Amino acid sequence: QVQLVESGGGLVQTGGSLRLACAASGNVSSIYAMGWYRQAPGKQRDFVARVSTDGYTRYADSVKGRFTISRDNAKNTVYLQMNSLKPQDTAVYSCNAETELGPSEYDYWGQGTQVTVSS
Repeated sequence: QVQLVESGGGLVQTGGSLRLACAASGNVSSIYAMGWYRQAPGKQRDFVARVSTDGYTRYADSVKGRFTISRDNAKNTVYLQMNSLKPQDTAVYSCNAETELGPSEYDYWGQGTQVTVSS
């Protein structure tokens, strides 16, 4: 089992910045990648960014150049630095951990944190 706790959401004006954090606990050795997804009201959940244990990062086209994902292995925490925020970035942001234990793979999710960008 892996538990994920997000923090750092809030209200910001267009062009502003926020940093989200996701702290993992439990069977953290089973995690091989962590990432962020977001879901706006009435829309499906979309991929935002991902970082693997070997440091490889991947971003959605809509956030490239504005968002940066990073991780602190000592703290089992992944961060999402969000700059130049736009109203269309408004969503609930959820942390995701991809785990592998033997032949089984399983995704864990945090409870989500609200990010609101005002115009």
